Amino acid sequence: MVQGIYTIASNKKIARDVYEMVLSGDTSALTAPGQFLNIKIEGYFLRRPISVCDWDGDTITIVYKVVGAGTAAMSEMAAGQTLDVLAGLGNGFDMRKSGGTPLLVGGGVGTPPMAGLCRRLVAEGKSPTVVLGFASREDVFYEDQFRSLGAEVRVATADGSYGVQGFVTDAMAGIAPSYFYACGPIPMLRAVSDALPADGQLSFEERMGCGFGACMGCSCQTKYGNKRICRDGPVLTKGEVIW
Repeated sequence: MVQGIYTIASNKKIARDVYEMVLSGDTSALTAPGQFLNIKIEGYFLRRPISVCDWDGDTITIVYKVVGAGTAAMSEMAAGQTLDVLAGLGNGFDMRKSGGTPLLVGGGVGTPPMAGLCRRLVAEGKSPTVVLGFASREDVFYEDQFRSLGAEVRVATADGSYGVQGFVTDAMAGIAPSYFYACGPIPMLRAVSDALPADGQLSFEERMGCGFGACMGCSCQTKYGNKRICRDGPVLTKGEVIW
């Protein structure tokens, strides 16, 4: 983990209430897709945990949804402003287990960490399939980005306004992956886990206090005892989760 001051390179709306922000600064603490940042916003007591979408040697891309006053304040920030950021938090996805044809499943704002994961899997010669789930057409984002990486992409919307009508499990029909990675709300993670015989990894979305394991506010029950989503996760394996 590193704490630093990061400069906003860009901040733009990409879907309904969803924004993409690019930060310039130290990326050395990022070691795996699926890690997150904890961002301090002036005027608000708690930092905001935001998953890392992708990164390179100089920049970090995050995608966030406006769900309250803190993220609303983020959406109004402009290029050139700075943010106090804790970077490299949490344990990310283990790509060594992917096999040749992994499945990547993102639900809503669980989609962003799949972008960096997909790019790296493709670079390793893997052939991922990506399934994305959203409420409606207005919420869809990053479909083209995944296709540009060479992945097969399926999109499901709950209201049927775009892609397959239903949930990600409906769009997963006929897919037999070597392994799977998923990020999204808990009901989606459980449904994906139950639907697939393959092993996989699940990235949990939880409210967090400190973001680095001190407050125990985001504990999750597993077969190996309670684990802190911020420090022991956010990625857990299918086999250890107690639903």
